[in-house]
Amino acid sequence: MWLTVECFSYCILYLLLPVYHRNVTSSSSRHAQMTHLARLLSPVFPLLRWKRKIKVCLPTVGVYSRSFCSTPSEPDPIGIHKRKLFLWFSHLPQEEKQFGGVFSPETMHVDPLILERKATEKGELMSYPLQAHVPKRLAVTVEQLFEPGNSWTEGRGLNVLLYGAVGTGKSTVVRKLVLDWCAGSTLTDFKLLLPFSCEDLSKLSSVASLRDLVSRKYLHLRRHPLLSGEGDHAKDVLFLFNGMEKMQLDFRIGSTELCSDPNEPLTTHVLVVNLLRKYLLPEASILVTTRLSALDRIPPKYVSRYAQICGFNDPDRQRAYFTGRLLQGSSDTEHNQEAQALVELLYLNLQRESQLAAACFLPSYCWLTCATLHFLHFTDSKAPIQTLTGIYTSFLRLNFGGEVLGSGVGSNVLVQEHQNSLMLYVVRTVGKLAFDGVSHKRTSFSEKELEQWIGGETKTDEELRQLAVFWTDVLDFFMAPCIESSKHLLKDFSEADNRRYVFAVPAMQEYLAALYVVLGENKSALEKLSKQVSVAIGQAGEDVSALVAVLSKFVPLRIFAIFKLLKFFPKLYDKISSRNKGSIAKTMAAEMFRTEDSYNEDILDQVEKSLLGVHGPQPQQYSEAQPFELYPIFMGGLLHYRNRVILEQLHCNIQSTTVVQITRALRKYLVRELSKPQPPEELMDLLVLLYEFQNPRLSAEVLASIRSIRLTNVRMTPLKCFVLSSVLSCAPPSYYLQELDLSSCLLTRDMLQMLHPAFKHAHYLNLQFNSLGSESCILLRDLLLDPKSSLKSLQLCDNPLLDAGALTLLEALPGNQSLTHLSLMHTGLGDPGTLQLSEKLHQNVGLQDLNVAYNNIGDNAALALVDACREHPNIHTVHLYLNPLSDVGKQSLYVRGVPQSVGGSGRRVKVLASVTEGSDVSEDWHPILSVIRENASSWDRDRVKQQLKVFLRDLEWGRQQQPSLWKRLHFRRVEKGVRQTLQMLEKDNAFSSK
Repeated sequence: MWLTVECFSYCILYLLLPVYHRNVTSSSSRHAQMTHLARLLSPVFPLLRWKRKIKVCLPTVGVYSRSFCSTPSEPDPIGIHKRKLFLWFSHLPQEEKQFGGVFSPETMHVDPLILERKATEKGELMSYPLQAHVPKRLAVTVEQLFEPGNSWTEGRGLNVLLYGAVGTGKSTVVRKLVLDWCAGSTLTDFKLLLPFSCEDLSKLSSVASLRDLVSRKYLHLRRHPLLSGEGDHAKDVLFLFNGMEKMQLDFRIGSTELCSDPNEPLTTHVLVVNLLRKYLLPEASILVTTRLSALDRIPPKYVSRYAQICGFNDPDRQRAYFTGRLLQGSSDTEHNQEAQALVELLYLNLQRESQLAAACFLPSYCWLTCATLHFLHFTDSKAPIQTLTGIYTSFLRLNFGGEVLGSGVGSNVLVQEHQNSLMLYVVRTVGKLAFDGVSHKRTSFSEKELEQWIGGETKTDEELRQLAVFWTDVLDFFMAPCIESSKHLLKDFSEADNRRYVFAVPAMQEYLAALYVVLGENKSALEKLSKQVSVAIGQAGEDVSALVAVLSKFVPLRIFAIFKLLKFFPKLYDKISSRNKGSIAKTMAAEMFRTEDSYNEDILDQVEKSLLGVHGPQPQQYSEAQPFELYPIFMGGLLHYRNRVILEQLHCNIQSTTVVQITRALRKYLVRELSKPQPPEELMDLLVLLYEFQNPRLSAEVLASIRSIRLTNVRMTPLKCFVLSSVLSCAPPSYYLQELDLSSCLLTRDMLQMLHPAFKHAHYLNLQFNSLGSESCILLRDLLLDPKSSLKSLQLCDNPLLDAGALTLLEALPGNQSLTHLSLMHTGLGDPGTLQLSEKLHQNVGLQDLNVAYNNIGDNAALALVDACREHPNIHTVHLYLNPLSDVGKQSLYVRGVPQSVGGSGRRVKVLASVTEGSDVSEDWHPILSVIRENASSWDRDRVKQQLKVFLRDLEWGRQQQPSLWKRLHFRRVEKGVRQTLQMLEKDNAFSSK
């Protein structure tokens, strides 16, 4: 039988203890005997801690044949390692959690294209990012790279170098690789996977052996036998070094000593070099990831295989990525349908080989596209607040973190991180190029311009080396060849300028230009000089002042007072600096309200169009001229505290004093611009600016100068509704808009719910032409019953509310006393709803004007309504035109307008049933025709034409009844207006039929 040594020891105790108990009678003697027994068995006790199994033969003893239970064995270190790695690599940044649902990297991961390269091809890039027809035999997986091949030698592991440009998905591939190994679905030939971050290793200054280094990072693997170096145990180990460009490796023997002992303390770069040399643990395999600039840091003789990550080289991979992101974990059918429609539109745009398709060659830009579309279409009021500026700022942090710009040489020269911040270098070079393009309204640049703006002022060898690294690794991330200019070669370009470059995503140009300005990099020559003088004088000023104070005690000369002027130079610089911040605010306001951009689409629609493309007739001539309306919005968003914190991690500091100065000046310029009438699209852009700024005090002060918000014909989305509600929520409770016009905005019931807080700040609310159904009336009823609401006028024209919706609204009449004007024109109201309205009118005493025109109201219901209005204390006008009323019914309505009964109220109610009142022309004939002209395009034209012909018949009859020439001429004038309206409808009919 197989027993552990531990069980065998317990057997000895079990056999001896009964003997001792039988021979002992007293407790004291029993204690003495047990002590003697423990002394006899002391050599056996260490065996209880052994776990190694041995074969023990015991005689079969019938009386003592009992089962023995061993203690549980210690947990497997490899199992612990897999669990901890899985937990660590499953942790994702906060930015990844914005897509909602049950987030899982496995369900959202799409493998980028990986191509095996020869050593001679390692520096080559794909000639064009959209190479959809790469032969499948060339594409490989990471697991296939470790299969034995021509480069494999018996007893030696493989060194695989996986490289790619910024944003191609190296870190994502590494994360997925580790998770799959932990799950046992890949690289199953390796028992142990040890991932290391080269950025982390580069920070270690103390020496340590390889085994100690592993123990420091993974305590549960302390002294693991696979890393002992004995035998060929290391063949089951795979080292993974991610981001080799962060380490300065030197493979020269004179600089890096040879070492084969895993217990020898050495610096980290020496350990990594000896692992790659196959001098330390030669049986182990190694996977290294790096950027293009660091390819030559590892000599080719130490690399078994090269592989290049080529991103998403075809639209199908991109589509799979978009589908996984936008359809992630949502059980809402409507949400999934909208997300599926977005994916289809994106796919159509990608298939056209658009500029977006070239950008989405990099998975990072696929992430940015998905995040922007999720922000535009699936913003939820319950989710954390997200802004467009925040998405772009987080995008840069995800791709660059707190990186510094190295020189790419194998030296250990220490550099100051702040001076070599990669993101700050991007702002000063690419941001400067972006700012020049925005200033001169250009989106494409030639190669000469790139060389001029990026690195044109480099002088030292170190700067030249940094510039070479930047051009190799980073520049292609931001700039891409212009697809449109290659399709439409402009005639005024020379052949040398035919190859143009644009920003990979158009909005990135505006973001970097805004960051360049807000960071103060566009200082004038005067400000740069004054800053240098101020710093120099400020440093010397205190010492000079102290010296003068001492000398003046002994030599009281007034000449020493001149040195006090030194204190004025820092103040002078502050004034110049604050003036510059004021110019930034002035630029923001001027760019927001440019006259030539006044009638463009609102900025959110422009962003969506840039992603989904134009589906329909394409522009015949290519032109790079486009509005830069995101530029001022990004400038405002960058001043938000959360974005400033992220930028500080990238070593791009925006001082709080800068924010205060810009905000103070911006308030003044915005109020000045808002004193002029602004189109609805410009007002929407202003609301987006205030939302991106996330400054409640600024929003409240700007809103104080706005008395009405008219967003007519602006295509409202959940995001725009959320923006409007968020901005208006910054205003105090006592703030009210005279008018909030949301007519023809494609509102839905869910949008009304998001807009509920905004409606509380409106006196006049216009919701006509929105196709709101009867279910929307529940929300409107709750709004009317809200004690914080002060709604005076509610316009619901041209919404299919029907009788059911009208009855729901009537429930609010008893509890609401603020409403004075209610319009239910063309809402499908019939006789039942009208009769119910007649019965409940007396419960509300505030109503003054009731519009139920262009419905399905007959004579009896109309007469009952007029009677109820006549008895109402405040209603003075009832609109009933364009209803199927008979001539007798119209005459009766006119007569009922003035009650004849003695017990009546004696009030006259103006009934607008036609352009005539009896035999006279109605005083309100012109407003009636104006309403018909404005809305005829969306109404049933045959019905409207029929009603206009009825008006002509009424006018002709009334004209014949008039003896006065002047009155007959007045009838002719009204007839002319009706005929013109009728001709306009017939002309529109003929045009639409074509």
